Amino acid sequence: MANLGGTFDASQVEPSKPQEALPPGEYRVQIINSEMRVTKAGTGQYLWLEMDVLDGVHAGRKVYEQLNLVNPNQQAVEISQRALSAICHALGRMQVQDSEELHFKPMLIKVAVDKSGYNKIKGYKAVSRPMAAPPPPPPPPQQTYQQPTAPQQQSPAPQQQSPAPQQGYQPPAPTASGAGPWNSIRQ
Repeated sequence: MANLGGTFDASQVEPSKPQEALPPGEYRVQIINSEMRVTKAGTGQYLWLEMDVLDGVHAGRKVYEQLNLVNPNQQAVEISQRALSAICHALGRMQVQDSEELHFKPMLIKVAVDKSGYNKIKGYKAVSRPMAAPPPPPPPPQQTYQQPTAPQQQSPAPQQQSPAPQQGYQPPAPTASGAGPWNSIRQ
């Protein structure tokens, strides 16, 4: 028995409705949670992945995957390893030690609906990035016709100014005798 801490009035809360499976198609998703779990039989482990749909009318919906990475059935392990490899390729992570390395990176999944009405992921691929459009070609040079005009007198060219004096004092170079101008005055 569990005390609810008061009376719960179900007439004041909209009841939850069963969620239908996602329609078959491609969805952009990201893994938001993952963990290794023990199989029902207790003889193996699977990687459980929770994914969020990122776009469209189904944004925010959840999709789940279970990959039997430790199992006595070697075929189940091989299928799961190929699926994990497809996820790694889609996310550009070729070597992974922890499943958290795959979180919050977008990828595309192909979803189908199985006979029991549940979603089944049929494939993974990288999100294609739209290629940048090449820059437009430069416009052709415009040629304009100018009517010839009478030659005008040219103004005289400006006179060149002498270079600005250098800043700071620079003593003159010593003469051949070694005496500079200041040394020539003796008392």
